[in-house]
Amino acid sequence: MKNFSNYIDYDKKEGWKEGSKFVHGALGSDPMTGSVSFPIFQTATFRFRALGDSLGFDYTRCQNPTIEELERTMAILEQGTEGFALASGMAAVMCALSVLKSGDHVILSDDIYGGTYEIALTTLPDNKIETTFVDLSDLEAFKAAIKPNTKMVFIETPTNPMMKVADIAEISKIAKQHDILVAVDNTLLTPYYQKPLTLGADIVVHSATKYLEGHNDTMAGIVVVKDDKIGQAMRNYLKYQGACLAPLNAWLVLRGIKTLELRMQRHAENTKKVAEWLRNHPKVKKVYYIGFEDHKDYKTTIKQCSGFGGMLSFEVDSKETALKLIEKVDMILFAGSLGGVESLITYPMIVTHHEVPEEVREKLGINERFIRLSVGIENVEDIINDLKQALE
Repeated sequence: MKNFSNYIDYDKKEGWKEGSKFVHGALGSDPMTGSVSFPIFQTATFRFRALGDSLGFDYTRCQNPTIEELERTMAILEQGTEGFALASGMAAVMCALSVLKSGDHVILSDDIYGGTYEIALTTLPDNKIETTFVDLSDLEAFKAAIKPNTKMVFIETPTNPMMKVADIAEISKIAKQHDILVAVDNTLLTPYYQKPLTLGADIVVHSATKYLEGHNDTMAGIVVVKDDKIGQAMRNYLKYQGACLAPLNAWLVLRGIKTLELRMQRHAENTKKVAEWLRNHPKVKKVYYIGFEDHKDYKTTIKQCSGFGGMLSFEVDSKETALKLIEKVDMILFAGSLGGVESLITYPMIVTHHEVPEEVREKLGINERFIRLSVGIENVEDIINDLKQALE
């Protein structure tokens, strides 16, 4: 990536507040034409001026101005050195894990997203990489899981869907003592509420399909690193595995990021009110929400996060209630994603975590009574009224 550090210096020199960074991105406008909306360079290849003489772009799989604007923007927002835009969140996870080699060992959050869990159960062992699932909200459990060949800890915090919170700074301190890389899936809180690289992590992963893009209309993944050596490995993976993001999708994510601050504030405001309402409903037995002061990891949350995000899960009194709820909701949509402006409800044991063995799901609490809710930015009274009528 050409003169990448110049863009980071530009950002620091300006000293803008967070919301302004979201709106304006790295370059923000097009320096060639002055276009306020950064253009979509919808091209597969670029013309050479002469043999060995290009304008800095050769082939979109390797470089593209729209994609680079997204990558630079995300590096600025996560305070890393380099960003990488990929075709999906799963591609981003694979990119982060690509630094592992045969014989290595990786520790992962125990109730990690089902797709990541499946990679750890199948793809990694096929490549002779060992995996261990640990409750990373328990530092002693993390320490006990470390082996001589442990090369990475992959943290999801808060976890999806059990809302556990791992102490990124403390895990990073322990990891550095053992020369272990720390990767953090920051999808649920985004750089608006949490910045793992500033807490000691080496790699940040996003399913940009979710909050970053925010409108449920494209798929994308992001990886940001804080070390140039790791960055080169990521760039090679992206270049030769061909998992690059399309220019149009990159532009959609850029457009979504412009309103990230406003959306995350509304998501968080709504989620707090919905969580409190659910907690007082007679058919709801437990609500998993990191903003509750009696959440077991609340002290960690307020230490490393500036907000609580837009996600919660809850357990109702019976399977019948759970199934009736997802059938009867009207404005809230029954779907398998999260992080968009619309409220989405899902049934994790069937939709998002079906890859996880039943005995593991049950142990975690992902049972037939368990519901996950991505709270949107609609009027919160409408969200609560929809839940109320569906639970009657």
